[in-house]
Amino acid sequence: MPLDRAVAPLLTRLVDDAAAVPPTSTPVAEALAAHAAHRASWYADLVGPLLVPASMLAELAGLPGVPALAVVGDTGLSGLPAALRAAASTPECVQFEVAVAKRGEDPLPGLHTLLAEAAAGPGIDVFAELPLTWGLMAGLDLIATERAAGVRLAPKFRIGGLAAELFPTPVALAAVICACRDRKLPFKLTAGRQPALRHTDPETGLTHHGFLNLLAGSLAAGDGAEPAEVAEVLAEEDPLPVVEAVRARLMGPRPWWVGFGASEVAGAVADLATLGLLREGPA
Repeated sequence: MPLDRAVAPLLTRLVDDAAAVPPTSTPVAEALAAHAAHRASWYADLVGPLLVPASMLAELAGLPGVPALAVVGDTGLSGLPAALRAAASTPECVQFEVAVAKRGEDPLPGLHTLLAEAAAGPGIDVFAELPLTWGLMAGLDLIATERAAGVRLAPKFRIGGLAAELFPTPVALAAVICACRDRKLPFKLTAGRQPALRHTDPETGLTHHGFLNLLAGSLAAGDGAEPAEVAEVLAEEDPLPVVEAVRARLMGPRPWWVGFGASEVAGAVADLATLGLLREGPA
């Protein structure tokens, strides 16, 4: 990495600031101030938009220095039209995200509801959060068809939570990454405080996907790897091959994976700096 560059192209805008949405749910004004500090820091290029619940958009009115925002539709599909209009009318909004179904539900009805609004052309990128259960591939097919027709729609996946069933296996997640690649779909991920490397939390016993594993897996998928090969990268618990796979590609683009929401941006920064993938320098 060039000595004059703190954040390499591969890591640029990798981490969305999700402090204001659950599970952290930091008050909007407080989250805005913390985000401003991130944006003024030496690692600013690492940080994507600030995620804000649609129900709290009004709290930003009159506040100075509102940054680029990703609005999260938290009012349900019944409140989707109003939420999407509010997002589209907010000058700082660059993305809108909404869950179109709960776990175990068919995503297609919710996707059609979203498409009825998104197809109107709100002028922002819209991400449909799909549950990693049955109906997923049909949902991706529909998104790919609509995206090819010019609709600014892409998928988002939740890959963690407070229960073991909310963490997809490496095999299942690799299949999703490769399915997005095959359909030429950019995608986002979310899982709260996502560690850099795959590990099992000693307190909960839950095994978390590491965001560097995901990055290395996305790079492998972008190179044409089969799902089984990507799954091996996602499941790797030895830090060395994962970190070196990322280090070797730092100056290149990030294929398909737009980024992930982190409830603690500082944690991601600390992990990357400790592993030698960020170099602190002047802001």
